[in-house]
Amino acid sequence: MDWTGAIGGFRQYLLLERSLSTNTIEAYLHDVEKLQSFALQEKNGIAPDCIAQRDIEAFLAWLRPFGFEESSQARILSGIKAFYRFLMLEHALADNPAAQLEGPKLKRSIPDVLRIDEIEQIFAAVDLSQKHGHRDRAILETLYACGLRVSELISLRCSQVFAEDGYVRIIGKGNKERLVPIGGQALRQIECYRQSGRDLPVRGHEDILFLNRFGKKLSRVSIFNMVKHYATLAGLDKEVSPHTFRHSFATHLVEGGANLRAVQEMLGHESITTTEIYTHLDIHYLRDTVLQFHPIHRKT
Repeated sequence: MDWTGAIGGFRQYLLLERSLSTNTIEAYLHDVEKLQSFALQEKNGIAPDCIAQRDIEAFLAWLRPFGFEESSQARILSGIKAFYRFLMLEHALADNPAAQLEGPKLKRSIPDVLRIDEIEQIFAAVDLSQKHGHRDRAILETLYACGLRVSELISLRCSQVFAEDGYVRIIGKGNKERLVPIGGQALRQIECYRQSGRDLPVRGHEDILFLNRFGKKLSRVSIFNMVKHYATLAGLDKEVSPHTFRHSFATHLVEGGANLRAVQEMLGHESITTTEIYTHLDIHYLRDTVLQFHPIHRKT
């Protein structure tokens, strides 16, 4: 088995059977190509089916001088594990050399979360008399109302907003579809934008909801800069990004008593563990949960 054939087959598997997005596929392939480079430079070009667990461990150590920190190593190992699971499915291996490997233990850092009054300050900082005021207000309201990723926001289509039913249809990572409720306030801002502030779309962008001044889909960078701009105007002394709105969305729901699995669905996370990273519960909430639901405490 050669590397070119194995990587080509892996690409087809990710595309046709896993239905992953182009960006995710390319990330996986880059991870495997790094292992290929290691095999060529350090292991006399051994084939992928000759790689042993100790070789992958040596590969991870080989990455460190190149500036790959623990978080990058963990992501690369995830790609390598997916590659060898694919080879096992293809019956190209008797044993999986990556099966027993564990990535480095990562710190789960919690980004800043905005209080509700701070979010309202950012909303109020938008001057609706300006050309793109209604658009920017609708974008900020939608980010917080739905907890969207930036990629999901800029790709949101007019046909995916179901105002009468109060939800939006989101195409998330891996082209996975989910329905997310959206409140009346955000819907009103979207309608104001569509009626009075939406630029004329160019061909191919007619159904994109949020447009730039050229009538095309907005970029991720433009959304990032927009959020930073209005946070500064609001006088907030915090690092605020579009993801801050997503994190605040999840945090406020959980602190308000929402079921974590419901939040997981709305965020579009595959694993509940990922959702826990985006939510931080204070000790009072945890204590109240134990007192309310633990069978011993419920008897007293």
